[in-house]
Amino acid sequence: MYKINTADNRLSRLEVKSFSSLGFTERHHLQEWLANEPDALGEELLIIQKEFDGFDDTRERLDLLALDKDGMLVIIENKLDDTGRDVVWQALKYASYCSNLSKPQLISIYQQYLDKYCGGGNAKELICDFLNSPDIDEVVLNSGHQQRLMFVAANFRKEVTNTALWLLSNGIQLQCFKVTPFAMGESLFLNVDQIIPTPEVKELMIGITAKEADEKNTKTELKNRHTVRLAFWEQALEAIRTSDCDLFKNVNRSKDHWLSAGSGVSSCPFSLIFGVKEARVELNISRSVTAENKFIFDALLEKKQSIESAFGDELEWLRLDAKKSSRIQFSKAFDGYNQDNWGDIIEWMVEYMLRLEKALKAPLAEVNQRLRQMHSE
Repeated sequence: MYKINTADNRLSRLEVKSFSSLGFTERHHLQEWLANEPDALGEELLIIQKEFDGFDDTRERLDLLALDKDGMLVIIENKLDDTGRDVVWQALKYASYCSNLSKPQLISIYQQYLDKYCGGGNAKELICDFLNSPDIDEVVLNSGHQQRLMFVAANFRKEVTNTALWLLSNGIQLQCFKVTPFAMGESLFLNVDQIIPTPEVKELMIGITAKEADEKNTKTELKNRHTVRLAFWEQALEAIRTSDCDLFKNVNRSKDHWLSAGSGVSSCPFSLIFGVKEARVELNISRSVTAENKFIFDALLEKKQSIESAFGDELEWLRLDAKKSSRIQFSKAFDGYNQDNWGDIIEWMVEYMLRLEKALKAPLAEVNQRLRQMHSE
């Protein structure tokens, strides 16, 4: 690996190091790096426990336990300068132990992690947020026997890579990541390189897996919910098109729990939310640049009093500092899947979306103009 020196148009070689020579340990360094930056493994992962030892009749413990964006368990095993011979067998044992973990158990495991390492938090809400699900009842965790394995080490022995390739060819989902520390002066760098499967093979396998999963269909509960949502949005859109609310008149029904329409500001749509337990109207500030989202939110928050006065009620102002997006919303509890309530829900949505659009229209236009001026300077 080289550093580019733009001043003299030259390359400077970085010095390859070993973890042991730098005094790094598996538990206190590599494990902590990945626990706090799991995206280094090439995808969004939610770490739900570390040093997990919740196995009956055994003292064994796995390094990191995570969820992927499909709600599948990921067992992450870290080794420093060498994998050793037994890492695959060790991880397979852990996967078999974890295969029986239920959704309530996983929520409890994650809650313990949050309380011990993160200063608290609501495990159910964070899992729903990570999986982009409106309600924990819709979440499917650790389905079947599709647990995934990730091996992380500086060097992989041939017996490990051969076994990994054989398991991969037989349907076991696993990845091997080679991690290499580099130094230049006092600065240290870490390169994370997926060596099994190669990125090209991984993309092919993901495509095949997605196709097979689609052919097997989703869970019956989810299919039912999609049917309910389609029916609700069809009824809602019919009512909206005869109302004074013009935002959603060119929007089609959806199986999702939300419908969005443009606000006049790029990537800041107004949204209607239809949930199991509540309905919601909101402005979703979700541009690609985090700083712009926070700028828009803060500029609107400065006008909180006048906006809420125009809206006629207090709004929920969610800056969401740990996330890219921000949100301004208003909600009401409903039994959403009781069809007898749909008329009341739709009437409520129309009234409060009209209020929200009216209250935010002028402030949004002003903020948008300020953004344009900033970009032109």
